[in-house]
Amino acid sequence: MDSDRMYKVYRWGVTAGRWVLFGLVSFLILFPVYWIFISSITPPGELFKTPIDYVPDHPTLSSYQFLIENVRLLSKIGNTIVIIGVTLVVGTLFCAMGAYAFARFRSRGISLAFAFIVATMLIPEVVTARPLYEFMQKVHLFDTYQGLILLYISAIIPFTVLILRNFVGEIPESLEEAAAIDGANFRQRLFYVVLPLMKPAIATVCIINFITCLNNFFTPLYYSNGIQVLSVAIVQLPLRDNMYGVPWDLVSAMGWIILLPIILFVAIFEKQIMDGIMAGGVKA
Repeated sequence: MDSDRMYKVYRWGVTAGRWVLFGLVSFLILFPVYWIFISSITPPGELFKTPIDYVPDHPTLSSYQFLIENVRLLSKIGNTIVIIGVTLVVGTLFCAMGAYAFARFRSRGISLAFAFIVATMLIPEVVTARPLYEFMQKVHLFDTYQGLILLYISAIIPFTVLILRNFVGEIPESLEEAAAIDGANFRQRLFYVVLPLMKPAIATVCIINFITCLNNFFTPLYYSNGIQVLSVAIVQLPLRDNMYGVPWDLVSAMGWIILLPIILFVAIFEKQIMDGIMAGGVKA
């Protein structure tokens, strides 16, 4: 009986420790997000008062109204939706077809090409910034939607191809052989057999790439002047009363606008993200 009681106490202690650790980690992650939100709905004059109010006394949406009226927030949201939407559709389609080719065809050249694409993930953006900047100007793609979309697509290609290629490698080739026996040509086998089976992995990379593109700060800041997206708008907020003061209420509101879609995507598609990464990341 003593051993059973000690075991139960041990199990209770382990469970309690896990919940304490879970609560601590959750607090460290969620409290900054909560603080950004309450700062965005707190009047500027009450942001730095003491004692600190963890629940605003006079919540207001004036910061969001100011962003809409004076910072062209809706225009930035529209630019973000257009650029990221086209990037996800076009980039995912081409990466899916490329991943199929890398998984099904075997040759030294194809293996080198795949290794080269994956190796580009190790190159920091700042290394290629100067020559790429000059190239974009020479081909008249600087500060254009087409140029930004191409840059966004090039940024998501290595990760997307890596995940989808490994996922395609797990699909039995016998399914394609059976479709070929039934008279399906190469295009039909690709679009009607393989791609439908890739839906979990495609959904996963689309979600992760959406978050990556939304957080992309360097590309729209460096390769564009007139076209503004949400990720760079946070550094272009106007100063209001004090020219040396940071408008923390506006910064918090803009930060929350950027964070909210990411939080919603991760909360809704968390299972698909983890399943897709595990399915596509088993082999390299």
